[in-house]
Amino acid sequence: MSSTQTIERPVTTDTDQPEQFAHYAEAAKVTEAYVMGNAITALCGKVFIPSRDPEKLPVCHECKEIKELYSF
Repeated sequence: MSSTQTIERPVTTDTDQPEQFAHYAEAAKVTEAYVMGNAITALCGKVFIPSRDPEKLPVCHECKEIKELYSF
């Protein structure tokens, strides 16, 4: 029998503030957001518009923990 774990995540909408961290999100949605300028939701719940090079920012600790939790 397998169990399913649900993670409740708060949704924050700080789209007007410059990014301080690189967030994890679905790759296809990140690409579309770069092209269209749409806001997307990161694994941690932060809603943001990708506009900076994520390689130059530290990784969001919450996103990293969630990604590691579900990495097999």
